[in-house]
Amino acid sequence: MALGRRTLIASGAAAGVVTSLPRLTRAQAANTIRIGVMTDMSGTYRDNTGPTSVACTEQAVAEFGNRGFNIEVIQADHQNKPDVGSNLARQWYDQGVDLILDVPTSSVGLAVNQIAREKDKAYVNVGSATADLTGPACAPTTIHWAYDTWMLAKSNGGATVRAGGDTWFFITADYAFGHALERDTANFVRASGGRVLGQVRTPFPGTSDFSSFLLQAQASRAKVIGLANAGSDTQNCVKQAAEFGLTRRGVKLASLLLFINDVHGMGLQAAQGLTCTETFYWDLNDRTRAFTRRVLPRTPNNYPNMIHAGCYSATLHFLKAVADMGVPAAKASGVAVINRMKAMPTEDDAFGRGEIRPDGRRIIPSYLFEVKKPEESQGAWDYLKLVQTTPAEEAFRPLNEGGCPLVRS
Repeated sequence: MALGRRTLIASGAAAGVVTSLPRLTRAQAANTIRIGVMTDMSGTYRDNTGPTSVACTEQAVAEFGNRGFNIEVIQADHQNKPDVGSNLARQWYDQGVDLILDVPTSSVGLAVNQIAREKDKAYVNVGSATADLTGPACAPTTIHWAYDTWMLAKSNGGATVRAGGDTWFFITADYAFGHALERDTANFVRASGGRVLGQVRTPFPGTSDFSSFLLQAQASRAKVIGLANAGSDTQNCVKQAAEFGLTRRGVKLASLLLFINDVHGMGLQAAQGLTCTETFYWDLNDRTRAFTRRVLPRTPNNYPNMIHAGCYSATLHFLKAVADMGVPAAKASGVAVINRMKAMPTEDDAFGRGEIRPDGRRIIPSYLFEVKKPEESQGAWDYLKLVQTTPAEEAFRPLNEGGCPLVRS
């Protein structure tokens, strides 16, 4: 097995120009599977996706071993711009990429979803959160792997209302992800008897000063400020809320998408008491710890979260499907390889056993965690304690409620 890794950086504000992939001979191309990790290598979501997503993909390829065909992993930065992402996807697929993986930032994820459908190419989205990927925008070429806004809203939003947080104000990243997360969480808040008192939309990317938005939230007198954002945006909100003393005055911050990497960036002193929902935590069980030990040499300064582990898991499952159906058939049709992936149960150390529904939603348990106090942590990256588990069959939106046209009523 040959593992090739080449860094391709999209350039130009809108053009998405990339370096052409190295040409293969006809025989090489026929026996080579190319996986393109499209991710955020330099922006808001770098630590939560980025280089560690690439490292986990490469770990899966290394563990898959030699099954009689070559595998190449390439990477590119989509700059969190839908036009860059869609142009890059089109060029990659035209140049022989067989699977596009990761793609954080929901607006980019939805754009690549459309290109994969047009090109009949396989696409496994791990990094985008919008549940629309298995709803109105679902496609026969797409699987949504690790998490989504509906799952986050049910786990974190529902638990917060039950704990007494019955009035909410949302600070929302102004693009597809933030809108979907606010929408889904607000629905759970209202269904649980709570009220939404208001919301404010923050420009994405590029916002670093959230003071005026936090003051609007404070003025609403809501018990809960819902942070419908992620990455450095969430970190900045939490830090600035602490500076204003909001939490000391009894306001609850609901970080609706918070990763262990965000906690590391903020430190336990600032992050303690926050809740987060993940489908993977490195210290959850013996299998997650074993996976983490194997991948850490590739990424020693950044522990894997559910997106990183999802890139590992999805790559393994994709390659198993390729081996099962044969390289020619897998390269010929994205719909065919996605259907084969759906037909096979998923199994790996990061998530255990799961399944993939007809709408492309991968079904696994979700876990609600609370960030530890500094004195509770036993060492590096020991940041989370388990609060509750949502079984796989309850963790994600019911199949008949998403509006996916692939689902027959």
